[in-house]
Amino acid sequence: MTSIPEPVPLDPADLKQPRPPHDAYVTIRNATRGTVVANRAEVAGSGAKRSKGLLGRKGLALGEAMWIIPCEAVHTFFMRFPIDLIYLDRKYRVKKTRAAVPAWRLSACLSAHSVLELPAGAIKQTCTQEGDILELLSL
Repeated sequence: MTSIPEPVPLDPADLKQPRPPHDAYVTIRNATRGTVVANRAEVAGSGAKRSKGLLGRKGLALGEAMWIIPCEAVHTFFMRFPIDLIYLDRKYRVKKTRAAVPAWRLSACLSAHSVLELPAGAIKQTCTQEGDILELLSL
């Protein structure tokens, strides 16, 4: 029987250069609250992936997310479903949250370095708040 290795914490310094591969996935944990924000977050680190984001998708399953890095603003034009947004600084401190952002909206946080796009309700379910520290764990 093959065992699955435990996730390994990622150091913010490791993500500066080089960036995670654009097709990488990470687990995101709220270290402050002891909750898992996303079991499987897709890393959107390339220009093409950041531009497309979640466009064209029908939704996000509970536990899924997209981590857009670098990013300080997103739009929900042409989106088919509402999303929660968590803006993070370079040390993964939550700078701002927005819950259940519907289609045709703009959202920004100029002090952010990256954004997590999550299914609507994820922020409330994980009790994530401004000032919390998140951990990124490689899969």
